[in-house]
Order: sequence, then structure tokens, then C-alpha cells
Amino acid sequence: VQLQASGGGSVQAGGSLRLSCAASGSIFRIDRMAWYRQPPGNQRELVATITRGGSTNYADFLEGRFTISRDDARNVGFLQMNSLKPEDTGVYYCNADVKQRVYGPSLDSWGKGTQVTVSS
Repeated sequence: VQLQASGGGSVQAGGSLRLSCAASGSIFRIDRMAWYRQPPGNQRELVATITRGGSTNYADFLEGRFTISRDDARNVGFLQMNSLKPEDTGVYYCNADVKQRVYGPSLDSWGKGTQVTVSS
């Protein structure tokens, strides 16, 4: 299983970006999907999660600016980021619990990060 994150880039404060996370390989079902980020010099932190049923949770520091979503038909997850701030700068990683077989365990899968840089 591979997760490929894309959509990062450089924007000015107040701008928007939409990150995508495409899963490929032997996939029966993707359960929980999540986005994490790692600001420069800091530890990785949870940004948002979404269950297969569509329930979402967000980090308090987002203040409603980001939206996580998913397209299970295409095994793709998204993170819409609006009203970006310089403190949103960091490497963003996608994470998913992937089941490869009906009765198999879920694999905790990570993609390589995509850089987001927000300038003031």
C-alpha cells in the first residue's frame, strides 16, 4: 500500500490550498484517514481525521479553517485549507488505516509529506 500526498506549495497568508492523498496497491477498504503536519523545528501534530462513515475531528488550532473529506470510490482523501496563516507552514502527511483483506488487520500507512509554506 502506498499513500501519495500532493497539492502543497507556497501561498501568501489568507490564501488556500487543497491537499490530496491517493492510496494505491492492494486495498480492500480504507477506514480512518487523517492529516498530520510537522512545523519547522517542531513535532508532528494531528490536524484532522475522518472515519469511513464521514465523522470528522479537527485540531482546536484550526478554528474552522480546514475541511477534511474523502472519496472512497477513488481511495483519495483531501484537506481543503483556507485562510492560511504563516504558522500553518510545515510538512503535511497523510495517514490511513488500510485493510487489504476482509478478515485481515488494518495497516497503519503513511505517505511522504508535502510541503506547505505560508508567507506573511
